Amino acid sequence: MKKLGIALIAAAGLFASCAGNAPTATFKSGVDTLSYAAGVANTRGLRPYLEQQMGIDSTQMKDFIRGLKTGVKASEDEKQKAYYAGIQIGQQVKGMIDRFNYELSGNDSVRVVNDDNFLAAFIAAAMEDNKGMMMDMDSAMNYLQNNMERIKSDYLAKTYAEYKAANEKFLAENKTKEGVKTTPSGLQYKVLVEGKGEVPAADARVKVNYKGTLIDGTEFDSSYKRNTPATFGVSQVIKGWTEALMMMPVGSKWQIFVPQELAYGSRETGKIKPFSTLVFEVELLEIVKDDKK
Repeated sequence: MKKLGIALIAAAGLFASCAGNAPTATFKSGVDTLSYAAGVANTRGLRPYLEQQMGIDSTQMKDFIRGLKTGVKASEDEKQKAYYAGIQIGQQVKGMIDRFNYELSGNDSVRVVNDDNFLAAFIAAAMEDNKGMMMDMDSAMNYLQNNMERIKSDYLAKTYAEYKAANEKFLAENKTKEGVKTTPSGLQYKVLVEGKGEVPAADARVKVNYKGTLIDGTEFDSSYKRNTPATFGVSQVIKGWTEALMMMPVGSKWQIFVPQELAYGSRETGKIKPFSTLVFEVELLEIVKDDKK
Protein backbone atom coordinates (compact mmCIF):
# COMPACT_ATOMS: atom_id res chain seq x y z
CA MET A 1 0.00 0.00 0.00
CA LYS A 2 2.86 2.38 0.81
CA LYS A 3 4.50 1.79 -2.58
CA LEU A 4 1.23 2.40 -4.37
CA GLY A 5 0.71 5.66 -2.48
CA ILE A 6 4.21 6.85 -3.45
CA ALA A 7 3.57 5.98 -7.10
CA LEU A 8 0.28 7.88 -7.10
CA ILE A 9 1.92 10.93 -5.55
CA ALA A 10 4.70 10.83 -8.14
CA ALA A 11 2.19 10.53 -10.97
CA ALA A 12 0.12 13.38 -9.57
CA GLY A 13 3.23 15.56 -9.42
CA LEU A 14 4.12 14.73 -12.99
CA PHE A 15 0.72 15.59 -14.38
CA ALA A 16 0.56 18.75 -12.26
CA SER A 17 3.81 19.88 -13.86
CA CYS A 18 2.36 19.16 -17.31
CA ALA A 19 -0.81 21.02 -16.46
CA GLY A 20 1.33 23.97 -15.38
CA ASN A 21 2.21 24.51 -19.03
CA ALA A 22 -1.46 24.85 -19.99
CA PRO A 23 -3.46 28.10 -20.19
CA THR A 24 -5.61 28.94 -17.17
CA ALA A 25 -9.28 28.05 -17.72
CA THR A 26 -11.96 30.63 -16.87
CA PHE A 27 -15.70 30.07 -16.54
CA LYS A 28 -17.56 33.33 -17.20
CA SER A 29 -20.22 32.02 -19.55
CA GLY A 30 -21.90 28.89 -20.84
CA VAL A 31 -19.59 28.97 -23.85
CA ASP A 32 -16.57 28.90 -21.50
CA THR A 33 -17.92 25.78 -19.82
CA LEU A 34 -18.87 24.24 -23.15
CA SER A 35 -15.38 24.91 -24.49
CA TYR A 36 -13.79 23.22 -21.49
CA ALA A 37 -16.12 20.23 -21.76
CA ALA A 38 -15.27 19.90 -25.47
CA GLY A 39 -11.56 19.98 -24.63
CA VAL A 40 -12.00 17.15 -22.15
CA ALA A 41 -14.24 15.10 -24.46
CA ASN A 42 -11.79 15.31 -27.37
CA THR A 43 -9.01 13.62 -25.40
CA ARG A 44 -10.96 10.34 -25.41
CA GLY A 45 -8.54 7.63 -26.51
CA LEU A 46 -5.60 10.07 -26.69
CA ARG A 47 -3.43 8.48 -23.99
CA PRO A 48 -3.66 4.94 -25.41
CA TYR A 49 -2.93 6.35 -28.88
CA LEU A 50 0.14 8.25 -27.62
CA GLU A 51 1.45 5.27 -25.68
CA GLN A 52 0.61 2.42 -28.04
CA GLN A 53 0.82 4.03 -31.48
CA MET A 54 3.41 6.77 -30.98
CA GLY A 55 5.57 5.29 -28.20
CA ILE A 56 5.16 8.27 -25.85
CA ASP A 57 5.06 7.47 -22.13
CA SER A 58 4.20 9.54 -19.06
CA THR A 59 7.77 10.80 -18.66
CA GLN A 60 7.51 12.56 -22.04
CA MET A 61 4.15 14.26 -21.52
CA LYS A 62 5.68 17.64 -20.65
CA ASP A 63 7.40 17.75 -24.05
CA PHE A 64 4.22 16.55 -25.71
CA ILE A 65 2.25 19.43 -24.18
CA ARG A 66 4.92 21.89 -25.32
CA GLY A 67 4.65 20.60 -28.87
CA LEU A 68 0.86 20.53 -28.66
CA LYS A 69 0.65 24.21 -27.75
CA THR A 70 3.09 25.18 -30.50
CA GLY A 71 1.17 23.09 -33.02
CA VAL A 72 -2.14 24.74 -32.13
CA LYS A 73 -0.61 28.20 -32.48
CA ALA A 74 1.11 27.22 -35.73
CA SER A 75 -2.27 26.83 -37.38
CA GLU A 76 -2.48 30.64 -37.38
CA ASP A 77 0.79 30.99 -39.34
CA GLU A 78 0.93 29.38 -42.82
CA LYS A 79 4.68 28.68 -42.75
CA GLN A 80 4.55 27.20 -39.26
CA LYS A 81 1.43 25.26 -40.23
CA ALA A 82 3.27 23.67 -43.16
CA TYR A 83 6.31 22.94 -41.00
CA TYR A 84 4.31 21.11 -38.36
CA ALA A 85 2.36 19.24 -41.00
CA GLY A 86 5.75 18.05 -42.24
CA ILE A 87 6.63 16.80 -38.77
CA GLN A 88 3.34 14.91 -38.54
CA ILE A 89 3.72 13.36 -41.98
CA GLY A 90 7.38 12.60 -41.20
CA GLN A 91 6.33 10.49 -38.24
CA GLN A 92 3.91 8.63 -40.50
CA VAL A 93 6.65 8.13 -43.11
CA LYS A 94 8.84 6.58 -40.40
CA GLY A 95 5.99 4.14 -39.75
CA MET A 96 5.75 3.41 -43.50
CA ILE A 97 9.49 2.64 -43.65
CA ASP A 98 9.25 0.37 -40.60
CA ARG A 99 6.30 -1.54 -42.09
CA PHE A 100 8.01 -1.85 -45.47
CA ASN A 101 11.17 -3.07 -43.75
CA TYR A 102 9.16 -5.71 -41.88
CA GLU A 103 7.51 -6.84 -45.12
CA LEU A 104 10.95 -7.47 -46.61
CA SER A 105 12.70 -9.03 -43.64
CA GLY A 106 9.92 -10.30 -41.39
CA ASN A 107 11.92 -8.98 -38.46
CA ASP A 108 11.35 -5.75 -36.50
CA SER A 109 14.99 -5.49 -35.41
CA VAL A 110 16.67 -6.04 -38.79
CA ARG A 111 17.18 -3.06 -41.10
CA VAL A 112 16.93 -3.84 -44.81
CA VAL A 113 15.30 -0.79 -46.38
CA ASN A 114 17.52 2.05 -47.62
CA ASP A 115 15.96 4.89 -45.61
CA ASP A 116 17.74 7.60 -47.64
CA ASN A 117 16.41 6.23 -50.93
CA PHE A 118 12.90 5.97 -49.55
CA LEU A 119 12.98 9.54 -48.24
CA ALA A 120 14.66 10.96 -51.37
CA ALA A 121 11.95 9.43 -53.55
CA PHE A 122 9.15 10.49 -51.19
CA ILE A 123 10.34 14.11 -51.14
CA ALA A 124 10.86 14.31 -54.92
CA ALA A 125 7.40 12.87 -55.56
CA ALA A 126 5.76 15.11 -52.94
CA MET A 127 7.39 18.17 -54.53
CA GLU A 128 6.36 16.95 -58.00
CA ASP A 129 10.02 17.43 -58.96
CA ASN A 130 10.04 15.71 -62.35
CA LYS A 131 13.74 16.42 -62.85
CA GLY A 132 14.66 15.01 -59.46
CA MET A 133 12.47 11.91 -59.76
CA MET A 134 14.23 8.86 -61.18
CA MET A 135 10.96 6.92 -61.46
CA ASP A 136 7.43 8.12 -62.14
CA MET A 137 4.38 6.89 -60.20
CA ASP A 138 3.31 4.24 -62.74
CA SER A 139 6.85 2.86 -63.01
CA ALA A 140 7.19 2.75 -59.23
CA MET A 141 3.90 0.90 -58.78
CA ASN A 142 4.79 -1.59 -61.52
CA TYR A 143 8.22 -2.20 -60.04
CA LEU A 144 6.79 -2.85 -56.60
CA GLN A 145 4.16 -5.24 -57.93
CA ASN A 146 6.59 -7.17 -60.15
CA ASN A 147 9.68 -7.28 -57.96
CA MET A 148 8.67 -7.12 -54.29
CA GLU A 149 8.35 -10.88 -53.78
CA ARG A 150 11.46 -11.69 -55.84
CA ILE A 151 13.67 -9.24 -53.95
CA LYS A 152 12.20 -10.37 -50.63
CA SER A 153 12.89 -14.02 -51.53
CA ASP A 154 16.44 -13.19 -52.65
CA TYR A 155 17.13 -11.38 -49.38
CA LEU A 156 15.66 -14.18 -47.27
CA ALA A 157 17.51 -16.82 -49.31
CA LYS A 158 20.83 -15.14 -48.44
CA THR A 159 19.84 -14.60 -44.81
CA TYR A 160 18.62 -18.18 -44.33
CA ALA A 161 21.06 -19.85 -46.76
CA GLU A 162 22.50 -22.19 -44.13
CA TYR A 163 19.08 -23.12 -42.75
CA LYS A 164 17.68 -23.66 -46.27
CA ALA A 165 20.62 -25.93 -47.14
CA ALA A 166 20.09 -27.97 -43.97
CA ASN A 167 16.44 -28.56 -44.88
CA GLU A 168 17.36 -29.57 -48.43
CA LYS A 169 19.98 -31.99 -47.07
CA PHE A 170 17.37 -33.48 -44.74
CA LEU A 171 15.02 -34.20 -47.66
CA ALA A 172 17.80 -35.65 -49.80
CA GLU A 173 18.76 -38.09 -47.05
CA ASN A 174 15.19 -38.80 -45.96
CA LYS A 175 14.00 -39.98 -49.39
CA THR A 176 16.49 -42.87 -49.26
CA LYS A 177 15.09 -44.23 -46.01
CA GLU A 178 13.05 -47.43 -45.92
CA GLY A 179 9.34 -46.93 -46.54
CA VAL A 180 9.63 -43.32 -47.69
CA LYS A 181 8.08 -42.56 -51.09
CA THR A 182 8.52 -39.37 -53.13
CA THR A 183 5.96 -37.91 -55.54
CA PRO A 184 6.87 -35.92 -58.69
CA SER A 185 6.20 -32.65 -56.80
CA GLY A 186 8.82 -33.53 -54.18
CA LEU A 187 6.39 -34.47 -51.41
CA GLN A 188 7.69 -37.37 -49.32
CA TYR A 189 5.48 -39.70 -47.30
CA LYS A 190 5.59 -42.88 -45.28
CA VAL A 191 2.53 -45.01 -44.61
CA LEU A 192 2.26 -45.82 -40.90
CA VAL A 193 -1.28 -47.27 -41.01
CA GLU A 194 -2.98 -48.21 -44.28
CA GLY A 195 -6.63 -47.23 -44.28
CA LYS A 196 -9.37 -49.01 -46.21
CA GLY A 197 -11.86 -46.18 -46.64
CA GLU A 198 -12.71 -43.65 -49.31
CA VAL A 199 -10.07 -41.29 -50.71
CA PRO A 200 -11.04 -37.59 -50.46
CA ALA A 201 -11.61 -35.51 -53.58
CA ALA A 202 -10.29 -31.94 -53.97
CA ASP A 203 -13.64 -30.41 -52.95
CA ALA A 204 -14.15 -32.69 -49.90
CA ARG A 205 -14.07 -31.67 -46.25
CA VAL A 206 -12.12 -33.92 -43.93
CA LYS A 207 -11.59 -34.49 -40.22
CA VAL A 208 -8.01 -35.21 -39.18
CA ASN A 209 -5.71 -35.51 -36.23
CA TYR A 210 -2.17 -34.31 -36.77
CA LYS A 211 1.10 -33.16 -35.26
CA GLY A 212 3.52 -30.83 -37.05
CA THR A 213 7.24 -30.38 -36.37
CA LEU A 214 10.32 -28.87 -37.97
CA ILE A 215 13.20 -31.13 -39.01
CA ASP A 216 14.87 -30.61 -35.60
CA GLY A 217 11.76 -31.89 -33.83
CA THR A 218 10.41 -28.47 -32.77
CA GLU A 219 6.64 -28.88 -32.54
CA PHE A 220 4.61 -25.98 -33.93
CA ASP A 221 1.08 -27.40 -33.95
CA SER A 222 -0.87 -30.42 -32.72
CA SER A 223 -4.55 -31.28 -32.73
CA TYR A 224 -3.72 -34.11 -30.32
CA LYS A 225 -2.68 -31.61 -27.65
CA ARG A 226 -5.92 -29.69 -28.17
CA ASN A 227 -7.89 -32.95 -27.88
CA THR A 228 -9.91 -31.77 -30.88
CA PRO A 229 -9.56 -33.09 -34.44
CA ALA A 230 -9.35 -30.42 -37.14
CA THR A 231 -11.96 -30.12 -39.91
CA PHE A 232 -11.23 -28.25 -43.14
CA GLY A 233 -11.48 -28.40 -46.91
CA VAL A 234 -8.89 -30.51 -48.74
CA SER A 235 -8.01 -27.54 -50.97
CA GLN A 236 -7.88 -25.02 -48.11
CA VAL A 237 -4.49 -26.06 -46.73
CA ILE A 238 -0.87 -25.94 -47.93
CA LYS A 239 -0.15 -27.72 -51.22
CA GLY A 240 1.69 -30.60 -49.56
CA TRP A 241 -1.31 -31.39 -47.38
CA THR A 242 -3.75 -31.22 -50.28
CA GLU A 243 -1.64 -33.62 -52.32
CA ALA A 244 -1.24 -36.08 -49.44
CA LEU A 245 -4.94 -36.06 -48.47
CA MET A 246 -5.99 -36.82 -52.04
CA MET A 247 -3.94 -40.05 -51.85
CA MET A 248 -4.95 -41.17 -48.33
CA PRO A 249 -7.84 -43.58 -47.74
CA VAL A 250 -9.92 -42.85 -44.64
CA GLY A 251 -8.42 -44.66 -41.66
CA SER A 252 -4.85 -44.03 -42.81
CA LYS A 253 -2.07 -42.57 -40.73
CA TRP A 254 0.87 -41.19 -42.68
CA GLN A 255 4.04 -39.33 -41.94
CA ILE A 256 4.51 -36.64 -44.58
CA PHE A 257 7.58 -34.51 -45.28
CA VAL A 258 6.59 -31.28 -46.98
CA PRO A 259 9.28 -29.30 -48.86
CA GLN A 260 9.14 -25.54 -48.41
CA GLU A 261 7.87 -25.13 -51.99
CA LEU A 262 4.74 -27.05 -50.98
CA ALA A 263 4.47 -25.33 -47.58
CA TYR A 264 5.11 -21.69 -46.68
CA GLY A 265 8.14 -21.00 -48.89
CA SER A 266 9.98 -17.84 -47.87
CA ARG A 267 7.23 -16.76 -45.44
CA GLU A 268 7.75 -16.89 -41.70
CA THR A 269 4.78 -18.19 -39.69
CA GLY A 270 5.10 -18.42 -35.92
CA LYS A 271 7.81 -20.99 -35.13
CA ILE A 272 8.11 -21.84 -38.82
CA LYS A 273 11.12 -20.08 -40.34
CA PRO A 274 11.41 -19.27 -44.06
CA PHE A 275 12.31 -22.28 -46.25
CA SER A 276 11.28 -24.80 -43.59
CA THR A 277 10.55 -28.42 -44.42
CA LEU A 278 7.51 -29.46 -42.39
CA VAL A 279 7.11 -32.94 -40.93
CA PHE A 280 3.59 -34.10 -40.07
CA GLU A 281 1.91 -37.15 -38.68
CA VAL A 282 -1.54 -37.09 -40.25
CA GLU A 283 -4.43 -39.36 -39.31
CA LEU A 284 -7.41 -39.16 -41.69
CA LEU A 285 -10.44 -39.86 -39.52
CA GLU A 286 -13.31 -39.24 -41.92
CA ILE A 287 -14.67 -37.40 -44.91
CA VAL A 288 -17.25 -34.95 -43.57
CA LYS A 289 -20.48 -35.39 -45.52
CA ASP A 290 -22.74 -32.47 -46.29
CA ASP A 291 -26.24 -33.55 -45.16
CA LYS A 292 -27.82 -30.87 -47.35
CA LYS A 293 -26.58 -32.73 -50.41
